[in-house]
Amino acid sequence: MVALMDPLIAPTVLAQLLDAADPARRPVVLDVRWRLTGPPAGPDHDAAHLPGAVFLDMDTDLADPPGRAGRHPLPGPARLQSALRRAGVHDESLVVVHDDAQGVQAARAWWLLRWAGFSAGRVAVLDGGFRGWVEAGLPTTAEPSRPRTGDVTVRPGGMPVLDADEAAALARGGTLLDARAPERYRGEIEPVDPKAGHIPSARNLPATDVLGPDGRWLAPEPLAARLAELMGPQEGEVGAYCGSGATAAALVLAAEHAGLRPPERPIGLYVGSWSNWSADPERPVAVGAAP
Repeated sequence: MVALMDPLIAPTVLAQLLDAADPARRPVVLDVRWRLTGPPAGPDHDAAHLPGAVFLDMDTDLADPPGRAGRHPLPGPARLQSALRRAGVHDESLVVVHDDAQGVQAARAWWLLRWAGFSAGRVAVLDGGFRGWVEAGLPTTAEPSRPRTGDVTVRPGGMPVLDADEAAALARGGTLLDARAPERYRGEIEPVDPKAGHIPSARNLPATDVLGPDGRWLAPEPLAARLAELMGPQEGEVGAYCGSGATAAALVLAAEHAGLRPPERPIGLYVGSWSNWSADPERPVAVGAAP
């Protein structure tokens, strides 16, 4: 079985793996393109996608219905298992996920697969996303993918999940990173959730900061320097949140890619994130820049 040494994979490396003579050694590619305020990304996949890639919907395949738990609650194991089997995922599959936002959204699918029991070497995010694949001159197709049904078994618990109380405790006594855009963190705008602002004492580290000017993820050394500014000592407890627990997963991936956190000790993810926190009238809200 092929094992990856990094949670990111370059388009050319993925293309080589997809050309493997033995079909059993080829990765399963999941297209998880998604946009916060729409329109749906399914039609984009239908128009052009990586050969063999299967589209999974962030809202219906990779999350339970929205509610007080947040806009993208963890999917029930049966929901996620059904989606992954439909996409052709097996227990021993190597899985590569991509979006069209350089991997910041695909990181949530990477995180979910790790949570579902996939080891660090068996799931990766395509660096540069769909755009990076096209810019590398690699082929796309509009032909629908029809994989054979997989047999993967979802085994929850592979990644640490924070609830609101645990996130609040980390903000007070550890490090809690807010992965949203600075203007949302400061409370100047809030396009989707009930209140504007941030969890008191949380630090702002926009998920887009893990990317370089070319839209690719930063190399480990500069990324480590950027993260270390806000994460503090490597032995300290760290958590991350965003609007609905999607883009914050990019900070979990980034800490692993940068070598600041080993796969067996990842950053905790507050899955409910601001959509859960702001729905509770008893939760305090801070506005403005961090002190």
